[in-house]
Amino acid sequence: MEKLQLNEVKEIIKSYCVSSLGKDLIDKLIPSSNIEVVQRRLNDNIEAKKILENSNHIPLEGVSNISSITQKVEKGMILDPIELLKVSDFLRGCSKIKKFMVDMNFYSPNLSSYSLNITELKEIEEEINFSIKNNKVDSNASKELKKIRRNIDVCEEKIKDKLNKFITSSNNKKYIQEFIITKRDDRYVIPIKSSFKNDVEGVILDTSSKGNTVFVEPKIISKYSLELITLKSEEVIEEYKILSFLSELINEKIYNINLNLEIISEYDMIFAKAKFSKNINGITPKINKNGYIKIIKGKHPLLKGGVVPLDIEIGKTYRTLVITGPNAGGKTVSLKTVGILTLMVECGFDICADPNTEISIFDDVFVDIGDNQSIENSLSTFSSHMKNISDIMKKSKGLTLLLFDEIGSGTEPNEGAGLSISILEEFYKKGCITIASTHYGEIKRFANLHPHFENAGMLFDKETLEPLYKLTIGTSQDSNALFISRKMGINESVLKRAYNYIQNKDYTIEVIDFSFDENKIEKEVEFENIEYFVGDKVRLLDKDDFGIVYKTIDKFNNIIVLYKDEFIQVNIKRVKLYIRATELYPKDYDLNSLFTSYKDRKLENDIKRGSKKALRKIQKEIKLNKN
Repeated sequence: MEKLQLNEVKEIIKSYCVSSLGKDLIDKLIPSSNIEVVQRRLNDNIEAKKILENSNHIPLEGVSNISSITQKVEKGMILDPIELLKVSDFLRGCSKIKKFMVDMNFYSPNLSSYSLNITELKEIEEEINFSIKNNKVDSNASKELKKIRRNIDVCEEKIKDKLNKFITSSNNKKYIQEFIITKRDDRYVIPIKSSFKNDVEGVILDTSSKGNTVFVEPKIISKYSLELITLKSEEVIEEYKILSFLSELINEKIYNINLNLEIISEYDMIFAKAKFSKNINGITPKINKNGYIKIIKGKHPLLKGGVVPLDIEIGKTYRTLVITGPNAGGKTVSLKTVGILTLMVECGFDICADPNTEISIFDDVFVDIGDNQSIENSLSTFSSHMKNISDIMKKSKGLTLLLFDEIGSGTEPNEGAGLSISILEEFYKKGCITIASTHYGEIKRFANLHPHFENAGMLFDKETLEPLYKLTIGTSQDSNALFISRKMGINESVLKRAYNYIQNKDYTIEVIDFSFDENKIEKEVEFENIEYFVGDKVRLLDKDDFGIVYKTIDKFNNIIVLYKDEFIQVNIKRVKLYIRATELYPKDYDLNSLFTSYKDRKLENDIKRGSKKALRKIQKEIKLNKN
């Protein structure tokens, strides 16, 4: 599942869920080897797509995952008002989806039948909505609560009235820091200047951060404050009774609510699968349990852009397919495509392919793909592959799909080829369906001889050196190493020798004498006295770039070179002749034009033909220079 990236496909499908209910179910979803389970999953897709085609809206948006809330109820915990409202919303959503699915019975008889197990709990929903409003227990939830809250209001009015008289009294003005009524620890207080804290009768409940103000509950309201505290306690107790009652109502129907959760989760997942299918233009393939795979125009779900579809067949006249072809030609993608499409179907997902595609349901799917080199266990790539194949061999039996990428690679070719053939034979004897990619010619030859083995190849454009990503069954493909090397400029004599070695194993041994000879020591080459001419192209050794000779060698062995629109002086030891001017330009070419800009050449031509505009321009420049 990891190598074939099934979890990445599941992440895409999860994005179509409307809640965590469906997402959690997709996370838990694993490929099934039971053909009846797979067929049911696929039939759900067919019906769900029909519903999507015949309705504008699936009423799942208002349904959220309340499993954590139901778990609290099962543990005997009391729900708070917000949690109760979530339960109410969920129950309302269950009623909507049940009605919707019953109405869709014509398009989806099986899918609609699931909704018959949804229990509508209108009485609980209504009780919650009556008792809880604005995320808190409503006063009308009980007569007692209504009475307590009315008494609280009366008591608070008395307190405020007393405090207003206190702060408006002329006798108290000098004590008061701010003429406001505020609260500390849910008790009413007046801000008093700290210098007068002993002059006001009452209880100090708080002090400002700077210490300039104390918050005093005046003695004149102490009786009412105690009354208010008592009433608030009674309110909390009454609210608790109401929340306990509602939580108990939910607990009595917890089995039904959990069953509703399961069904809604299933619907969320099924419709997410259907939306995914419509988005990829997916199909629900035929399935079997006999190992026969026929993929027509199949596409890997994670590949983007202009994907070349895969056509592949195995399991009827042959049970082992050997794929050959150049590197980066699509062999690994072909293996992964077969694998991921098989796993997707076993999970009940639609696939992007031709409607006549047929997929087998396997007991197991094993892959050996990628570089499994293990630093921790000191295993080479070859050793890791062999360890993986050894584990697969122990677990494989009967109806198993095996996908091997570059089987036997990473060791001496003759041994690798022989070992790979023997491994493929062993899996064949176990009754497995095997697809393996390889570069080994011996495996291809064995596949040609065995009646239940078949060769296939990835096509390659020999003109453009581009892989065509097209699989052809019945013919193998070379790795095209010599052809690619020739296109890349490898010497023909090297390629001829290589071809001879490959075909005839005839190795021509040529020995060269590399022994040390003092007479062959080259002396340091002194500076060559080369004459440079105007227009010669030279390499500037210090800049590793090119310039054009403007003035020839002076008495100090320097030349003037035009380099990037600038004339620079360079010693001839720091240049090297690249191309003579005679090779660069025609015989009668005006070399001076190399060093004159287009603007200057145009001005010169204008003067020659008597342009008044050009003459005025020169006169202006002369006048400016004089000034």
